Amino acid sequence: MQIIDWYILKRYLLTFGLMLLLFVPIGIMLNLSEQIGKMIDNEAPLNEILIYYGNFTIYIGNLLFPIFLFLSILFFTSKLANNTEIIAILSSGVSFGRFLRPYWIGATVIAIIMFIMTMFVVPNASKGYNEFKFKYLKRGKQDRVTSNIFNQLNENDFIYVSSFDPARKIGYNFTFEHFNEENKLEYKISAANIRWVPKDTLYRLTSYIKRKVREEGEIVESKRRLDTLFTFNIEDLTPVSYIAETKNLFELNKFIDTQRRKGASNINAYILTKYKRWALPITAFILTVIGVAVSSIKRRGGMGVNLAFGIGVAFIYIFFDRVFGTLAEQSGFSPLLAVVIPNLLFGLLGFYLLQQTKR
Repeated sequence: MQIIDWYILKRYLLTFGLMLLLFVPIGIMLNLSEQIGKMIDNEAPLNEILIYYGNFTIYIGNLLFPIFLFLSILFFTSKLANNTEIIAILSSGVSFGRFLRPYWIGATVIAIIMFIMTMFVVPNASKGYNEFKFKYLKRGKQDRVTSNIFNQLNENDFIYVSSFDPARKIGYNFTFEHFNEENKLEYKISAANIRWVPKDTLYRLTSYIKRKVREEGEIVESKRRLDTLFTFNIEDLTPVSYIAETKNLFELNKFIDTQRRKGASNINAYILTKYKRWALPITAFILTVIGVAVSSIKRRGGMGVNLAFGIGVAFIYIFFDRVFGTLAEQSGFSPLLAVVIPNLLFGLLGFYLLQQTKR
């Protein structure tokens, strides 16, 4: 690479690093000032608090990666434009495409870091972050769906509970249905509740009734209480709401396949998480293009105009991302389209702005 490449690339990466070093500690201080009372009231141990803020740094840093990247490009490119450095570079015979090369290199470096972080590092941090949050900061609040839970265990077995208490590991109005290979009901088990007994590693059914379907009629078996075994884990009846965030690339794929076979009602939320992880590194290139296009022109209002316009574009991008994400989670909208549409729209916007800047 030539001197100009090192000059721009160094500014690209250093400004991005400074953004992280400046804003992440501010985020930690704001969170600590807001949550310190709950931590004291719920007697959170100091070592768990320190681990929580380590996870918080990774979790929030990854979440704000695209914004920090965008602001970094706006800031240092606007500075280059105000100092007429860009004009001098282009006047020396360097084409605008050649001028963009160090930006592409920087975006590639950031995209690789984003990929490794979001696929392998952040999931573990997310697990610790969310577990601490619901244990000490949101004590008493449910971190999962606890009513009208339906699961398909395999091709032949289905279970249902009207409500589930994760603290006591009890499901109420339990139903287990087994179908044969011809898709006909073979037997049905129902109980007032199902409780996991860890001491004996078995399930305890109260007001147990089993109906076996035969050609000559039903055979009914009932007991006040029955201790038995099932192939499922009672906590798998309703995974925590943040379960997809805690799994790495390979674990998430297996988890989605399992939930799809079970017929999970919130499968779209898990698939959306998967696609967002893959799309995050791509946003590094989209935001780089938009950032350069917006800030590489010297404007009468100076750097402030570029920053204001750029921040406005960033907020619109976040708005579109959240709207389509909510549509995918709460309706039948395709998770893939929910991720592709905002990135495609702003990719086209970046290309258009770049063409205008070249002229």
